[in-house]
Amino acid sequence: MEHQLPMSMKVPTLAILLLLVFSEYYFTVSEGAIQCSDVVKYVTPCTSYLKSGSGSPSSACCSGVTKLNSAATSSADRKAACKCLVSAAQKIKPAASAAKALPGSCGISLPYTISLNMDCSKVN
Repeated sequence: MEHQLPMSMKVPTLAILLLLVFSEYYFTVSEGAIQCSDVVKYVTPCTSYLKSGSGSPSSACCSGVTKLNSAATSSADRKAACKCLVSAAQKIKPAASAAKALPGSCGISLPYTISLNMDCSKVN
């Protein structure tokens, strides 16, 4: 003899089960994922330095670059940040030499070279 739940119990039970399944999916997918809006926020103080191609980056710029470097903890984060930066670079047209020099000018060592036509799939 099979035990059946009454219909009044089936709907709430199913709803709770779905909530648990989707909340696990949501937190797994979104955990650690860097947002393009955050990337842009971090590097916005660097715009004048990048456009002029001369001088030194401001302390606000270097602070943002440092925060971005700290926030991009996984390979997926770094690839996402790269795509955001390449997209932003197409809009502001930075000086190539300034873009390449920016991490070093802020005292940050990256395992790849910054360029305006980076292949983000190769960023680890």
